[in-house]
Amino acid sequence: MLVITGGAGFIGSVLGARLNELGRSDLVIVDRFGTGAKWRNIAKRDFFEIVTIEGLFAWLDRFGKRVEAVFHLGANSSTTANDADEIIAGNLNYSIALWRWCAAAGKRLIYASSAATYGDGARGFDDQGGIAELKRLRPLNLYGWSKHAFDLWAMREAASGHAPPLWFGLKLFNVFGPNEYHKGDMMSLVAKNYAHIASGEPVQLFKSHRPDFADGEQRRDFIYAKDCAAVMLWLLSDGHTSGVFNLGTGVARSFRDLMRAVGAACGVEPVIEYIDIPPAIRPSYQYFTEAPIEKLRRSGYTARFTSLEEAVADCVSRHLAANDPYL
Repeated sequence: MLVITGGAGFIGSVLGARLNELGRSDLVIVDRFGTGAKWRNIAKRDFFEIVTIEGLFAWLDRFGKRVEAVFHLGANSSTTANDADEIIAGNLNYSIALWRWCAAAGKRLIYASSAATYGDGARGFDDQGGIAELKRLRPLNLYGWSKHAFDLWAMREAASGHAPPLWFGLKLFNVFGPNEYHKGDMMSLVAKNYAHIASGEPVQLFKSHRPDFADGEQRRDFIYAKDCAAVMLWLLSDGHTSGVFNLGTGVARSFRDLMRAVGAACGVEPVIEYIDIPPAIRPSYQYFTEAPIEKLRRSGYTARFTSLEEAVADCVSRHLAANDPYL
């Protein structure tokens, strides 16, 4: 069996869909659903069982011998979260407990870290250093710090010989795709703005408050969720080099490019308005992120990443514009 924490969330449900396509129905989905429509992310999935977040370790005590690997994708991913006790319990301590279980049980662990660990990018986005290099990073928000703290903890544990037989931490850059509709303000700009662009309504991007960037030309490494799932599946079957890896395309593109790609997929020219970055987030706003992916390539992953235009077109035509947008 394969355990997927956050299995009903955005990336977790995309991963589950791909596993089903490959004939795997032995999925254990660990998540919290609430009263919204998040359940629709897994409505088409074949799975073995749904387990609550709080009940996972009791479940592992009973069925852990049958587990092949754990995909730990569940977290509070809000970059504006400010309850440190909640974030430490859910993002850091829960991850530590899963690591310890995988190490003791001899199970492969693939977990989601974040590019938010790199902070403002002033220290670069290099994933090839050790603990000393990692310690120089300064995340700008509580979420980013929680992911950074676990990366450091994991690397220290691995250095001391206390690790799962194979483990992979993935510093996810700007992911977009189907099944992110429950994320509210944390949805990508593709999901947020598709309907507005398709109907000819204006969309808003941030102005630049730096002379070296034009309005809307702030750049991110946008990666399609389906590509993230492909990397995780490769790590499950063929990954043999443990460590923390960047997961992006290796090519930064502007927010203006992103909105134009949505417009092209809709057959319209997007109407873009530029607004000031809110003062509250202006000091921590990232103007540029790009994932060096040489480490991942050297580990043996050779598949091509979907271009921004191709990925947006697929997301719009197969999901956002469909009567049923769920994967």
